[in-house]
Amino acid sequence: MGAAGGRAVEDTERRAKKWRHRLGALVLAVAVVCPMGFLIVVGGGAMQGDSAFACEETGSVNPGAIVDGFDSEQMTNAITIVMVGQEMDVPRRGWVIAVATAIQESTLRILDGGPDDSLGLFQQRPSQGWGTPEQIKDPEYSSRKFYEKLLTVDGWEAMPLTEAAQRVQRSAYPDAYARHEGKATELVNAAAGEAPADCVALEPGEISPSGWTKPVTGAVGSGFRTSSRPNHQGVDIMVAKYTPIVAASGGVVIVSRCDNPSESFCDHDGSPTAGGCGWFVDILHASDIITRYCHQWRRPDVAVGDTVAAGQKIGEIGSSGNSSGPHLHYEVHVNGDRSRNGAIDPVEFMISQGAPLG
Repeated sequence: MGAAGGRAVEDTERRAKKWRHRLGALVLAVAVVCPMGFLIVVGGGAMQGDSAFACEETGSVNPGAIVDGFDSEQMTNAITIVMVGQEMDVPRRGWVIAVATAIQESTLRILDGGPDDSLGLFQQRPSQGWGTPEQIKDPEYSSRKFYEKLLTVDGWEAMPLTEAAQRVQRSAYPDAYARHEGKATELVNAAAGEAPADCVALEPGEISPSGWTKPVTGAVGSGFRTSSRPNHQGVDIMVAKYTPIVAASGGVVIVSRCDNPSESFCDHDGSPTAGGCGWFVDILHASDIITRYCHQWRRPDVAVGDTVAAGQKIGEIGSSGNSSGPHLHYEVHVNGDRSRNGAIDPVEFMISQGAPLG
């Protein structure tokens, strides 16, 4: 490791020590006034009696975190962004948004200059009130200013990453942030560890740090490409008729129609001998992921071209098309491929996004 790399690691360790000291002092201060048997949750402000930690962060970081493709300077800055987010009690989703934004704006480097008078990790501009040049080039200061602005955006946690970032940055390239969501999540997990295990069982409507949520809450029935149904390109989630269906992540509606030339075909319950998805919706998400929601009981609530947020209602459970009873047939496709060639197992995919089905 060169001198510059050694200094970067030392700088990261110095910052991490400072945050551990602050968090340790917070735990000690709160423990003094808490009765025995209570667990202190740092970062969430919640206390639970005689139970495991809920879906909260511990406030720790790994100063030696490594992610392929990022050098020690970039890792130091990513870890700083995460630590500032922890100190400010910003949910983990915010850390991912902030890191993705910094990748796009500066490749996670403290730039001395950019377009106009842009500076630092987030290319913030003194002329637009972000601070002095010296302040903006301080990664802790610039990260704090980013989070302060993000937290003023109503509904930011449910927005597609690129939309939330754009509300803060006002970039000339508003769609560019989305391409970094995967790497930003990887960096956050390396810096702070995977999200706590108890976060895996999301409550209805709760959104994972990677921006995903369950489309409905119900038992998974028929699985993906089973031996008895090798052409089943998704999974069936058993839910009562008229239950709301929500978008599993933020994105743009690319299909919303009856899976039949005659819409009247979908305006009544189908049967196992009927064909198609009935009323259904396809949504295109970041990284060219597509999700599909079949067998709705009536015309969906969204139309082609609509931008939807994670957790936004898009329709209701029904039994139209090839269906023997009310349920949601849910598919996930990769590479922007709506055909069977792009279909992957939704159960495995949703686990990887921190929003398991069931």
